[in-house]
Parts: sequence; structure tokens; C-alpha cells
Amino acid sequence: MKRLVLIASLLGFAVCMNPAIAKDTSEHLTAQQNKMSYCSKEAAAKDLHGDKRKEFMKECLSKKVDDGKKKLTQQQEKMVKCSKEAKEKALKGELRKKFMSDCLKN
Repeated sequence: MKRLVLIASLLGFAVCMNPAIAKDTSEHLTAQQNKMSYCSKEAAAKDLHGDKRKEFMKECLSKKVDDGKKKLTQQQEKMVKCSKEAKEKALKGELRKKFMSDCLKN
């Protein structure tokens, strides 16, 4: 009888702890794992099966995820491009300043 109570208690404890364990591990998922989970839930919500599910998952997983980063303005994009070019040309000091100025004017 004591064994039965002990086993039932352990089983109850395991069931109660399961959501806490699942919640704790979800914080450690990679971006790809989070994306996979999201797409899988979407497919399940749409009740997709077989080839339709495969096609949906392929499309969903290939989409870019907005990670909350702001889009660069046109001027910022130009700055990044010019900076990259200056780095490729190994420009330093006054030469870099002049190059960046000219590049950003165009």
C-alpha cells in the first residue's frame, strides 16, 4: 500500500513538473528551432497533412523572420556600402575620409 502511494505521488509530481520543464527548455531553443516550432503550429492550425504540409513547411521555413531589427534608411545603406568599399581598399586616415565623403555624395 505504501508503495502504491509513493508511486502515485511520484507520478503526480512528474505530471505537475512537466509544464515547468517544457517552459524552461523553450527558452534555450535556437532561432531555427523556434521557427520550426512556429511553422509546425501554423500547419497544425491549418490542419495540413502529407504533401500539403510538406509544401507549407518548406515555404514557411524559407521565409525571412523579422527579428525586430529596424530597416536601414537609404542613407544608412549607402554608408554601409561606402564603408565596406573603403575597407576593401584598405583606406586609412585622410584618404578614407575623402573617399567616404565622395562616395556618400554620389
